[in-house]
Amino acid sequence: MNKEQIQAYIEENKDRFLDELIELLRVPSVSADPAFAGDVQRCAEVVKVSLEKAGVDHAEICQTAGHPIVYAEKIISPDAPTVLVYGHYDVQPADPVELWDSAPFEPVIKDGNIYARGSADDKGQFYMHVKAFEFMIENDELPCNVKFMIEGEEEVGSENLGIFVKDNTEKLNADVIIISDTSIIDNETPTITVGLRGLSYVEVKVTGPNKDLHSGVYGGAVDNPINVLCDMISSLKDENGHITVDGFYDKVEEVSLEDRAKMAEAPFNLESFQNGLGIKAARSESGYSPMEGASIRPTLDVNGIWGGYIGEGAKTVLPSEAFAKISMRLVPGQDHEEITRLFEDHFKKIAPGTVMVEVTGLHGGEPLVIPTNFKGYQAASQAMEDTFGKTPIPVRGGGSIPIVALFEEVLGLKSILMGFGLDSDDIHSPNEHYGVFNYLRGIETIPLFYKYLAE
Repeated sequence: MNKEQIQAYIEENKDRFLDELIELLRVPSVSADPAFAGDVQRCAEVVKVSLEKAGVDHAEICQTAGHPIVYAEKIISPDAPTVLVYGHYDVQPADPVELWDSAPFEPVIKDGNIYARGSADDKGQFYMHVKAFEFMIENDELPCNVKFMIEGEEEVGSENLGIFVKDNTEKLNADVIIISDTSIIDNETPTITVGLRGLSYVEVKVTGPNKDLHSGVYGGAVDNPINVLCDMISSLKDENGHITVDGFYDKVEEVSLEDRAKMAEAPFNLESFQNGLGIKAARSESGYSPMEGASIRPTLDVNGIWGGYIGEGAKTVLPSEAFAKISMRLVPGQDHEEITRLFEDHFKKIAPGTVMVEVTGLHGGEPLVIPTNFKGYQAASQAMEDTFGKTPIPVRGGGSIPIVALFEEVLGLKSILMGFGLDSDDIHSPNEHYGVFNYLRGIETIPLFYKYLAE
C-alpha cells in the first residue's frame, strides 16, 4: 500500500465519496432536541448501511436509554492489531437558522467547502474512516482488525456511551482508538492533538418575585433577576481574566516554561486570527498568549442568557426569573464534578439575599493529555508526514471530547486524535463547513496509519 495507490482510488471515486457524505449530511440528527429523535434514529441506520456496503463482517444498531450507537467490525486475524474507530453522527442544533447562507441540512459545495451542519463535526470526519476502510477492503490492503463505534450523543455528553463502554469491554477490546474530531493548524501544517480540555457545563436560574411585575410600579423597589444575574456573572472573572470561583485553580497542573516554548513554535499570526474573527483584539488570561488561553488554561464562558420579554416591540416588565448556561473548560488536575460543586457553592455565596439561585449540572468530562512515545501516535505521525510532506506538530486542543478519558480509564486504551478540520470551519456556528481537500486528505492518510501500525 502506498499513497499513490490510495490517491488513484480516491480520484476514481471522489464524486461518489462526496455524494454519499452529502446524503448523510441531509439527515438532521440533532441529539439535543427531542423533536429530531426520529432523524437521529434514521441517521444511525444510514451509518450502519454505509459500513455494511464498505465491507464489515458485522454491523448492528445498539439501542440505549437515549440515542443509538452503531457498532461494526471486520476481524481478519487474531494476531493482527485491532483499531477501534470512534466518531459521532449527532450534530449541534442549527440555530440561529436565519444566519446561515444556505439551509443547514441542504448541503452545498462552494469555494472548495461543504457547507452543512455536521460537515466538520463530525460526519465528514468519521465518514473519512468509512471510505478509507472501503479502499483497504476493495484493494485487499487491510492489515489490521477494525471495530467501529459511532455514537449519537456526543453533543449532549455521551452519557449512554459511557454505560455501553463499561458493559462491553470485551467487545471493544483493541490496541488503539483513532478519532477524527479535531483540527489541524492549516492545510500546509499537519498537527495531531495530544491534549483535550475537560468540561463542566451548568445552567443557572435566578428567581426574584413570584411573578413578572410592571417595571414602573415595582422598579426601584424590587431587585431585577436579570440585573442580579448580570452582576453575578461579571464578578466571575477579574480584570486579568482570572476566574474568581473559590478553589477553581487549586489543582491545575501548570505547564512548564519549556513545554510552553515548544507549543509556541506552532505557526500563529495574531493579526490574521483577529481579522478572521472580525474582532479588534484578542483577549486572554494575563500572562498567557491567546494560543495558550485556548488550549492549556481553564476557562469560564456564558453560552446563553435569557429572561424577561424578548419579543417584538416593548413590554415594560420586571421579570420573575433569569437564566444562563455556563461552560467551564478544564485542564489536567481539574475534576469536572468537583469544579461543578465549587461553582455551585461560589455562585450561591455571591447571590444577594433578594433572589434565590439554582445551579443544575448538565454534563461534563475530564481533561486528558496523550503521550507521543507509543506506536499509535508514531503510526499516525508517519502517515501524516507521508501525505502532507511534513512531520505533524503535537498540539493541545481547546475543545472537549469527554469520552476519551473514559476510554483510557475503562478500556485501558490510548486514543489517537488525528483530525483534519480547521478551526475556521465554524463548528457549532452558522455556516459550518468542511474542506473538500480535508475530507479527501483524511481518506488518503488513514490507510497509511493502518499500514504503519501493523508494521
